[in-house]
Amino acid sequence: MAQTEFVVRSIADTAIENEKYFGDLDSVVGDGDFGYSLARGFEKLLEGWDGIDRSDAGTFLKRCGMVISSRIGGTSGPIWGTAFLRAGTACGDAAELSGEQVVAMLRAAIDGIKARGQSDVGDKTLLDALVPMTDRLEQEVKAGAGAEDAIRAMAGAAREAADATSSMVAKRGRAAYTGERSRGSVDAGAMAVAVITERISETWQKQGAAS
Repeated sequence: MAQTEFVVRSIADTAIENEKYFGDLDSVVGDGDFGYSLARGFEKLLEGWDGIDRSDAGTFLKRCGMVISSRIGGTSGPIWGTAFLRAGTACGDAAELSGEQVVAMLRAAIDGIKARGQSDVGDKTLLDALVPMTDRLEQEVKAGAGAEDAIRAMAGAAREAADATSSMVAKRGRAAYTGERSRGSVDAGAMAVAVITERISETWQKQGAAS
């Protein structure tokens, strides 16, 4: 359970601290509200942090997903909320998570995002970082890597994939209306995935999963 709390808290802190950066990225071809919406939603989550049901990791994630869905504005709320809800369902009532379970949770989140956003890899969305990141984690888990090494590897994969979205043309969201003009800038959602994963990796190395 400590692992799950650690990760969710890291996501929330990173979203809040990077509000302007994520908003600036989104404003290049989008409506610029991504950073603001994400920060306000996760602030609301932290406001009620101590009162979130921690019966098990799955329940905790689903409760977080419900708050996120209702508090994050625009299209980001349903997308990020669905990711948490699907991950929580896949997690079940597990107290501590294995690498295989984390991969399964991420796959479930990805499937939920695809369905909710009617998007896929190549559409220049957060999936273009989340899917390669998950693929890399699965490779590391199968190879028997320890948690620290696996997380570091997935963070590197997320960053590389997020940077690569600069060469893509947006096919979903407001940015899709800009056509070729969306090429040359990274996707804000994909970069958020990279920055968040890097934060998790850095903090994990410094403090450990129970921090």
